[in-house]
Amino acid sequence: MTESQAQALSASLATLGTVIWIIGLLSIVLAVVIWWRIFSKAGFNGALSLLLFIPVANLIMLCILAFGEWPIYQELNALRQRVNSMPPQYPQNPQQYPPTPNPQYRP
Repeated sequence: MTESQAQALSASLATLGTVIWIIGLLSIVLAVVIWWRIFSKAGFNGALSLLLFIPVANLIMLCILAFGEWPIYQELNALRQRVNSMPPQYPQNPQQYPPTPNPQYRP
């Protein structure tokens, strides 16, 4: 292999390595953004997505996300219990309702 071929080969390998590095970096950033949104929608702090880079913590966080009760559901259940425990609110005076019109049938 001549020196010019070696330089061309090293330049193309450097370009390929740079492209692969950029694609890998973009995929990591995309993964963090996606997991941030998932944790935020579940009611957790979005920064928990950064724990996915720690080898054992990522498995623990995924198990908590999969099997744990999400804070958003805890809040929903509390609101449902509050609504179900309230007595129904009816107006004191029935004349407050608007009168129902009589339907007129025309031949």
